[in-house]
Amino acid sequence: MRELIFPVRHDGEVGLQAQLRAHLVDAIMDGRLQADSPLPSCRRLAYALGVSRNTVVLAYQALAGESFLISRERVGYFVNTDMLEDRAQPKPQAPIQNESGRLTDWRQRLQLHPSDQPQLSKPKNWHQYPYPFIYGQADPDSFPIAAWRQCSRQALGLAAINRWTEDSIDEDDPLLVEEVRTRVLPRRGVRAEADEILITMGAQNALYLIARLLAGPGSTVGVEDPGYVDARNIFALTGARVRPMPVDHGGMVMDKAVRRCNCVYVTPSHQSPTTVTMPMERRVELLETAARHNISVIEDDYEAEANFVSSPTPALKSMDRDRTVVYVGSFSKSLAPGLRIGYLVASASFIAEARMLRRLLLRHPPSNNQRTVALFISGGYYDALINRLQRTYRGRWEAMREALNTHLPDSTRVPSFGGTSFWVRGPENLDAHELAAAALRQGIVLEPGALFFHAAKRPKNYFRLGFSSISTEKIPSGIKEIASLIQKIT
Repeated sequence: MRELIFPVRHDGEVGLQAQLRAHLVDAIMDGRLQADSPLPSCRRLAYALGVSRNTVVLAYQALAGESFLISRERVGYFVNTDMLEDRAQPKPQAPIQNESGRLTDWRQRLQLHPSDQPQLSKPKNWHQYPYPFIYGQADPDSFPIAAWRQCSRQALGLAAINRWTEDSIDEDDPLLVEEVRTRVLPRRGVRAEADEILITMGAQNALYLIARLLAGPGSTVGVEDPGYVDARNIFALTGARVRPMPVDHGGMVMDKAVRRCNCVYVTPSHQSPTTVTMPMERRVELLETAARHNISVIEDDYEAEANFVSSPTPALKSMDRDRTVVYVGSFSKSLAPGLRIGYLVASASFIAEARMLRRLLLRHPPSNNQRTVALFISGGYYDALINRLQRTYRGRWEAMREALNTHLPDSTRVPSFGGTSFWVRGPENLDAHELAAAALRQGIVLEPGALFFHAAKRPKNYFRLGFSSISTEKIPSGIKEIASLIQKIT
């Protein structure tokens, strides 16, 4: 019995039968339960674990049905020897050292060291903090669980299973492509054919594909400064020269430096992280400059569905007559970041190459997830979710604006687009990293802003406050606490 004593949680997150099943499989497969060894009686194990006898009976029966256990009438359950026959038994060996007498130094062999790049870090248990002003996370209370479950059940229908259990090689779910083409992109004024759309594993996967195709040693990529950290890091890994492009109240500044770039990465509708929107005149100038000087424009429309303040601003891609724009979209901010479903929109020739590159990396995003998202959109649930989120975010946006005006006046430019964050400028002598550490000790999660700037010049007094995951009623007190901490630090 000793090898079968394991913790069982009664918090409802995972069912007792599922926990018991998982622990038994682990005990069998890692050798704690030997082949053909008997298991305790259902009554005895149930008593030891503090669960009902029926829970143990059902777990034993399920594992017997899948050949982990063998049921012997009037004797009990035994570990099936067949499950362990093909498992190789490792033999301990002394490590072989190289000529220098050292073990393998993988760092010397690696051609890339992504871990050396500056990265944004967020506490994994952010949802346990009272004031999670964290950016990029969805509010679990806003997720339409019932609708999603219904679509998931549909995706488990026989016809759908026959579709997504096949190796699609490099093809996407045609229903999802059609829904993106006819329901999602028109919200942004973008028109595209099916062969101009590629489904990706979120925006980061899309940016990686773009970077591999457009950037490399000898090329120059213009990125906004301050700007999206992951995009800057992805382009830097290609060996391209990453040129910081200044940002003002209208987004990326259109100066002569743009003409010296092979491609530029922009977030025109809702600049990351400053939240400003690029005006129409500058958009026209950017597209004209790109067409005239053979510059590829990468548009990241990362919060496309979060415009609840002003009239909808068409995407830059909607104005792209010369097909110079590669458009990146994602469902991470509207549905859930954990789904990892996004899309690329570009000319058919670019998408064809991106498709083949994606095939070499991961073939295609999971087909079952693609089909579930497609059904979610086609059933009208996505549009309903967007409308509900916009109302929710509008309330939080107003609460945040009012709280910042009260406790940190003149510290931020109110986002005219909407979105789910505020970019805050603290006093000149503020170190936002110190603020973030002190805030975390008070149960407040916020993002220091220094990493958003190019390494050559990083002001320390900026920070970002997200409101997608914090309830409206907590915002005023949370901002008040932050203002109090700033006074103490500075």
